[in-house]
Amino acid sequence: MSFNTFGHLFRVTTWGESHGPALGATIDGCPPGVPLDASMLQRWLDRRKPGQSKFTTQRREADEVEILSGVFEGMTTGTPIQLMIRNTDQRSKDYGDIAEKFRPGHADITYWQKYGIRDYRGGGRSSARETAARVAAGGVAREALRALVPGCAITGYMVRMGEKQIDRAAFDAEEIERNPFWVPDAQAAKDWADYLGELRKSGSSVGAAIEVVAQGMPPCLGAPVYAKLDTELAAAMMSINAVKGVEIGEGMEAAGLTGEANADEIYMGNDGRPRFNSNHAGGILGGISTGQDIVVRFAVKPTSSILTPRRTIDKQGQETEIVTKGRHDPCVGIRAVPVGEAMMACVLLDHLLLDRAQTGGVRGAIGPDAG
Repeated sequence: MSFNTFGHLFRVTTWGESHGPALGATIDGCPPGVPLDASMLQRWLDRRKPGQSKFTTQRREADEVEILSGVFEGMTTGTPIQLMIRNTDQRSKDYGDIAEKFRPGHADITYWQKYGIRDYRGGGRSSARETAARVAAGGVAREALRALVPGCAITGYMVRMGEKQIDRAAFDAEEIERNPFWVPDAQAAKDWADYLGELRKSGSSVGAAIEVVAQGMPPCLGAPVYAKLDTELAAAMMSINAVKGVEIGEGMEAAGLTGEANADEIYMGNDGRPRFNSNHAGGILGGISTGQDIVVRFAVKPTSSILTPRRTIDKQGQETEIVTKGRHDPCVGIRAVPVGEAMMACVLLDHLLLDRAQTGGVRGAIGPDAG
């Protein structure tokens, strides 16, 4: 199976399956001299790991990351970094019924048609379990960004769950870490708990929307045509399991705005740098970052593994029904929050390194020094 690598200079290859002995990531292109140890990565994996509340899958995985190479005496060496996360709580017997059947909404049928073989235990390579490796790699990217761009921050949170949405007027960043939904709205967190609790008891599931914001990143990341920063961010988010849509800034809502409303007016700040009076563009213009907050949203479909019988076919082409057993997330969007943050970190570091390589920090002057 090809195309398991993403990135240009900061390159990440993930490997492993849901019910194999382990999974992980190989990272090439991380700058040398970045302070790094397993505990720095573990903090991010702990936010993604399953079984932390009744609202996520009850599969119990420690998700302990091991650094096998690329780090010496607490510093990255510039050589490939190998990360491994052992699987410890597989229950492959839960998936015996789907060995010959295709689950509606899953990748079972497309994997079988394309490759003629598939690991039906938990979805194999198509399982969201693969995203643990991305979060570990994202932890490496975060540490490199911290060293190269002090003060930068990447924050993800849920803005929608099914028919429920946050109240933007009640947005409180402090609430994100206080509830199991990563939602910046205390009242929404209470309402969503009741809402998802009923869905979970019924054996159903629901979709979600996640917003990821990068603050403190410099301007000039990206390129005008085929390596636009928003293009690469959209591709990164779309590669996450179950993601069906991505927006930058206003996104689809921009279709309802006039030119006057959508244009972010520019003025000179007291520090002599260009500033903007709004951020409809999501911090990216012409594929290049403006220095504003970079804002990305993505939509995650409902988990397809539900207890309601669904019509399907088997390998022989016979029509049948299937009920998906096992341990599943009633809203996979909850654990997609740290995954979205990780993908944002990987893309931003990659483009920071690309900009340094191409321009060497040369910038067009604005103000009294402009030619």
